[in-house]
Amino acid sequence: MKPLDPQCPTAALLLAAYSKGVFPMADPERGEIDWYEVEPRGVLPLDSFHVPRTLARLVRQQRFEIRVDSAVSQVIGACAGDRSASNRGWMSAALRHAYEELAALGHCHSVEAWLKGHLVGGLYGVRLGGAFFGESMFARPERGGSNASKVCLVHLVERLRAGGFRLLDTQMVTSHMEQFGAIEIPARTYRALLKEALASPAQWDSSGSASTRS
Repeated sequence: MKPLDPQCPTAALLLAAYSKGVFPMADPERGEIDWYEVEPRGVLPLDSFHVPRTLARLVRQQRFEIRVDSAVSQVIGACAGDRSASNRGWMSAALRHAYEELAALGHCHSVEAWLKGHLVGGLYGVRLGGAFFGESMFARPERGGSNASKVCLVHLVERLRAGGFRLLDTQMVTSHMEQFGAIEIPARTYRALLKEALASPAQWDSSGSASTRS
């Protein structure tokens, strides 16, 4: 069997890495892919997910049409670019291809916000057992998508809860994720939670998403 090349990621390599708590990022300067297992680890506890009041109001307004898995490749592409001169994109062409391969196998999913037929925000991540590994999110405020990615996060958590998921991995905790209740835990604790989640059955349902509004 040909050994897996960390610089030529495949769906098989990504699944093997995520099952061990390892995730990839491509260096924007070198173009090489580095693999990370961070300490401490960021997680978003599903049972204590917090929705800020203004965001809850936006969700109730049903401004966006929420779809699931209808444009995974588009969401990945939108997340791949540079956010600013100091916040470069971490997605290489090889990584993008591997995530799209994962999507074809049913292990990579997107939650999308649409407005007047345009994709204005979304997020995507990897699913294994009862674990969901959040990868990236984006919004297009210039197209009316202010806070669209946050609305998608609310819908993601609802879907994960309904499907019996045990773990939502955020990799690291930023100020953006702290407002939702994200916390840092020791890598040892994370590995135990991951093992438990991988062994737990969970259901991801993509049906009926095109009619959901938020």
